[in-house]
Amino acid sequence: MHVAPGNPANLRAPKAKSIPTMDPSRTPTHSPALAAQPDPAPEAPARQRSPWHGLGDLVLSTDPMQRLRISRSLTSMLVFAVCIGATEYAQTRDLIETGPARWLQTTLLVWIALVYAVLRSGWNRQFDDPAMSLPQILGAQTWVAAAYLICHPFRGALMMLLALVLVFGIFNLSGRERRLSNLYTLVLMSGAMLLTVVWYPGSAALEIVHFVLMATILPVVTVLGAQLATTRAHLKSKKDALEIALQRIQAMAIRDELTGLFNRRHMMEVLEQQTRRQERSGKPFTLCLIDLDHFKRINDTYGHGAGDEVLRHFAEIAQYTLRDTDVLARWGGEEFLLMLPDTPADAGSLSIERIRKSLMHAPLVPELPELHVTFSAGLMEFNQGDEMRTAIERADRALYQAKSDGRDCTRVYA
Repeated sequence: MHVAPGNPANLRAPKAKSIPTMDPSRTPTHSPALAAQPDPAPEAPARQRSPWHGLGDLVLSTDPMQRLRISRSLTSMLVFAVCIGATEYAQTRDLIETGPARWLQTTLLVWIALVYAVLRSGWNRQFDDPAMSLPQILGAQTWVAAAYLICHPFRGALMMLLALVLVFGIFNLSGRERRLSNLYTLVLMSGAMLLTVVWYPGSAALEIVHFVLMATILPVVTVLGAQLATTRAHLKSKKDALEIALQRIQAMAIRDELTGLFNRRHMMEVLEQQTRRQERSGKPFTLCLIDLDHFKRINDTYGHGAGDEVLRHFAEIAQYTLRDTDVLARWGGEEFLLMLPDTPADAGSLSIERIRKSLMHAPLVPELPELHVTFSAGLMEFNQGDEMRTAIERADRALYQAKSDGRDCTRVYA
């Protein structure tokens, strides 16, 4: 073994910025990409696409959100398809005039094409509501009112289509938009019924019945929509709370509660990943066991609360001083395990001395300015073919040598 000097004069000073205070109830933002990203799984063989997939991409787009919006829009346009079919049937049976029927069918087709073109082109993305729910529902209500006027003999059946449009509004509109849609429907359909009475004076009694039905449906739909919106908001709140709870559980599974560092179990997983990476790259990495000197004396003298503060702030200082790719874990008690990827032992010694130098100038417990802490460290360079358990034992031997040599120093296993 050889000695890495405890405080060399030619070491670089730590970066000149303040050390942030860590909230112990939260995990640190330092999250090495090395630990966060597991080795990529082998790619699955590409599935052969059928011609129907290509047709679906052509009609609905390849963007998942756009596909959903377009498919929903086309589903809602079944209302228009029913109107077109009904007017064609009525026209062939001479129930309505050909001219108005053709006008209604043509304008419906133009509207369908216009909405589809806006969605398929992606122009809808510039709107606050990319699904264009309110314009589509207002348009559907407009064409239902027009069909109500044109298809006089069976206009009552169109009230069901009006209710269907309102149901779409329950699920897709906000409270303000629902109120606007219902008000628009009330005014529009009232006007259509008045025109029907003017054009067909004998239908006044039936129009009164239709108006009462519509005036009854609209408030019910509004109330149902508000209740559904409240339920959805409640469910979303519960879902968000469950996601937060899951994140906390996941953090607790891999993090040390006191310091926020990775725990021993997760650190072993990180080391296994690093070993596999080394097999591909051939570059060595360094392991270092760090032990705070005379930690029991700190607990006995100042209390376990001060000892906890020392552990927390040591973790902060070390994390701040190390590179983003370095991984530090609490190994147990006052002992920490550091993994320095793509780093030989001599460069690893420099990293340890930077931590040591930062620790000299940072108060670990602000209420106890006289409390200063040192640490001993044992390094081991991990090369291809080494066993992880053996490597950690060697780092532990180097740490034991550092303690035997008076502490507050670093030893490298040779």
